[in-house]
Amino acid sequence: MRIGNLGGRLVIVRDGRAVDVEQASGGRFGADPQAVYADWEGFRDWAVSAALPDGVPVEPSELDAPVPAPRQVFAIGLNYREHAAESGFDAPEGLPPVFTKFVTSITGPVTEVTLPPGGHTDWEVELVAVIGRHSRDVAEADAWDHVAGLMAGQDVSERVTQLAGPAPQFSLGKSFPGFAPTGPWVVTPDEFDDPDDLELTSAINGEEVQKGRTSELIFSVPLLVARLSAVLPLLPGDLVFTGTPAGVGLGRDPQRWLAPGDELVSHIEGIGELRQRFVPA
Repeated sequence: MRIGNLGGRLVIVRDGRAVDVEQASGGRFGADPQAVYADWEGFRDWAVSAALPDGVPVEPSELDAPVPAPRQVFAIGLNYREHAAESGFDAPEGLPPVFTKFVTSITGPVTEVTLPPGGHTDWEVELVAVIGRHSRDVAEADAWDHVAGLMAGQDVSERVTQLAGPAPQFSLGKSFPGFAPTGPWVVTPDEFDDPDDLELTSAINGEEVQKGRTSELIFSVPLLVARLSAVLPLLPGDLVFTGTPAGVGLGRDPQRWLAPGDELVSHIEGIGELRQRFVPA
């Protein structure tokens, strides 16, 4: 199942058509795309058995952020060994670096992003997990039962702000408006042959700059759910940006940054793509 956000309303997307959930369920489930995670199991059970109407044609460019207002956003750093190496760090053990992307940075799959003046804006394609139930002290073996679905995400990063001293400002540098595009929809884990092994890529103006597989994650989605929930509760509708593979601009020689007019396309196997165009301030 794929669920999305069309004009601020929760929809199920099938074969390029969007079914309005509030209308199809006779009001059992509301229109708010965020609110559905409070009763995710009930919604999933209804959606599997419901006789849904055909819906209306929809393009990804018409969709907004599938999960627009999570209470918590976890972003994981250095979760691919080659990316840790290109960033000048050892691969993490025990618990990876964790920061947040503030909620106001979240946008939908096809957007225009204003580049901060004087900055070095970088790209980071990431798999994003959406939490589907209250999760505390979850065993790794049980973690997929706590994941509502997966979507594509970009951890767009402004490196000057991020690395400014005396202590780095990871969360601020990664939370300018439009710096967390997500979508194009949330795909439930049962849609994948193996949700732990998906290809992810990013390209700038048609040139591939990142390529990896989520099977290369140091901390897999289930392990992240287990490690994070051992520290604090994960709440329904929370997001976990799981980390990016090698190929970011910071790690290149010479370093490379996004420029006005660039188009960044991020793709994850079995989910779909994000498309961002960057404009000057």
